[in-house]
Amino acid sequence: MKTIPVSRPHLGEEELAAVREVFDSRWLGMGAKTKEFEDAVSAFLGGKPPSQVIATNTGTTALHMALDTLGIGPEDEVVVPSLTFVATIQAITALGARPVFCDVEENTLNMDIKNVAERITKKTKAIVPVHYRGQACDMEKILDLARQHRLHVAEDAAHAFGSDSGGKKIGSFGDLTCFSFDPIKNITCGEGGAVTTRNEEWAERLRRKRILGIDKDTWSRYRNERSWFYDVTDQGYRTHMSNINAAIGLVQLKKFGAMNKRKIEIARRYDAAFKNLSGLRLLDTNYNGLALFTYILCVMNGKRDALMAFLKSRGIESGIHYIPAHHFTRFRTFADRPLPATDRLYGEILTLPLYAEMQEEDVDRVTSTLMEWAHTLS
Repeated sequence: MKTIPVSRPHLGEEELAAVREVFDSRWLGMGAKTKEFEDAVSAFLGGKPPSQVIATNTGTTALHMALDTLGIGPEDEVVVPSLTFVATIQAITALGARPVFCDVEENTLNMDIKNVAERITKKTKAIVPVHYRGQACDMEKILDLARQHRLHVAEDAAHAFGSDSGGKKIGSFGDLTCFSFDPIKNITCGEGGAVTTRNEEWAERLRRKRILGIDKDTWSRYRNERSWFYDVTDQGYRTHMSNINAAIGLVQLKKFGAMNKRKIEIARRYDAAFKNLSGLRLLDTNYNGLALFTYILCVMNGKRDALMAFLKSRGIESGIHYIPAHHFTRFRTFADRPLPATDRLYGEILTLPLYAEMQEEDVDRVTSTLMEWAHTLS
């Protein structure tokens, strides 16, 4: 019996051919393909004016640089949900800032905006919404709240490349939006990420930061008379995207529509199969304009781990996204107020297999196995 994984990238000969083209060019680092990928992402997002896209080597470094560009540093506070991958929190603490954990909504697992408002203090400098599983947070309310308190918003959209919020693509509006293109995201570059913004000053700072703070304008200005000369004007990092990764991403962008359509089809089948099953609760999902990253449901009455074991015995992988950050030793000291919804949901959430290459027999096996388990509870 073959194992059905939780996720799997959708890759083919087209990606291999694109990488071969880069190999043949012998320009493997950041270059023309990186710029082509950035322009293609900007066009895909479709904002007016268009967002500037700064491609990075990971989604984590994208968020780290975004917060750094906003001037976040020691003693500053950043409001963020605890129910997120640890990378979100590490990007904050890497700058010496303090993550202030907020609770999440019961039915979406996105940040609870009322709870966010309660967490804001004089030390708060930014809000980091996490578009959990690709379902957009209510960005209109979040941006309004941020404006009231003169705060910046840096969106963690690692799950949400391609999703809409209020009829606009996430990443085409707001302050700064950070994407991830790791192997299992909505599109992959192998590894990669990006920051998008319409603020030209921030965009230029981000471009310098991703390549060691080097001022490329100075480099270009002296190219003819002193080709070796460049200036360093900012704190920088080695976080740019290579041509190899960008070439993969360009092919994946062309496949995005078909891949997302297939994932939505599977998710709707899951919804139909599970909506009336004993012991399970479905999350609220608006499929209009949604680019779905993962399929997550809630297993009630303390039975989640038992269901995981049952699925494993049938060759079906499942997962938990995520262990809340305030449960980790490194971040426990930041949890100075209760997070009741987060703690309760952590014991209930379960991620089921969802990827574009899932075959019909795989989907049938997942649904029939869940039904079999649910009937044992009756």
